Parts: sequence; C-alpha cells; structure tokens
Amino acid sequence: MKYLVRAVIILGFLVGLMTLLMLVVALFGPADDGTGSQPAAARCDLLKAGPCVWNTDAGRWSANLEMVRDTSDGTAYRLEVSAPEAPERFLAVLRGESMYMGEYPVALGQEADNLYTAQFTAPICSVDASMTWRIDLQEGQASIEDVPLILVFEAAGR
Repeated sequence: MKYLVRAVIILGFLVGLMTLLMLVVALFGPADDGTGSQPAAARCDLLKAGPCVWNTDAGRWSANLEMVRDTSDGTAYRLEVSAPEAPERFLAVLRGESMYMGEYPVALGQEADNLYTAQFTAPICSVDASMTWRIDLQEGQASIEDVPLILVFEAAGR
C-alpha cells in the first residue's frame, strides 16, 4: 500500500509538471531550436493574387508581377516593387521553389521615388512543363528583413 501511494504521488507530480510545461509553451511559444527557423510565412502568388502587400516598421511594401511577352526564349516578366525607403543594390533573387535550379539575381532599377522595376525571363525546366519560382528581395548580399510573405509565381514551360 505504501508503494502504491508513492507511485500515485510521483505520477501526479509528473502530470502536473507536464501540464505546467505545456502551459508555458502555449503562452510563450516554442523554444528556439538554434536553427534560426521562423514560423511559416504566408505564400503570395504574384501572378494570381498580386499585388502582394505587407507592412514593416519602415513602412508599406508591395510587389507585383506581370507577363510582358512570350518569346522563343521563354516568357518575359516585369517585376515592380514599391519600397518605403531606397535600398542600395536592390535585388530580386529567383530561387526554384518546386525544384532547385540555381539562383538568379535580378537587379531592380529605381523608376520613381519608391518604385523599383526589373524585367527578366525565368529559366524553364526541360523535364516539367511548369516551374514554381520564389522571389527573395535582397539589399546586396543581405536579405530584406521583415518580409512576412513568400513571393512566388509559376512560370509555364513550352
């Protein structure tokens, strides 16, 4: 009987400790695992749902993508980004989202005060008819911080 009482007390203590731990995690979020990973960002399809708009401490951002023309080399796109402040060496880096095909930096040129544009042709995969690309905004080699969206678009192959 004495051992049964001890077992019940230890079990109750462990259940209470686990409940307290779950409450702390629920209130303060999971502990940093050291990988630098952040919560999953929302996806915004630039061709279907654009323009994609978000706010940061610096101000309001927006990105829009449109097909300009279809050529034998592929489809040309025009990217337009409105930024609250002028980044130095503003880049849009294309990265394969559906499959890795390398990274393609595209320089954004200033068209107006806070408006930056670039025209590019996305590489096409010869194996798959379509390719989903992610566009990451960078200032030189550093990523633009506080972008809560994953900017994507699907480039149709031939």
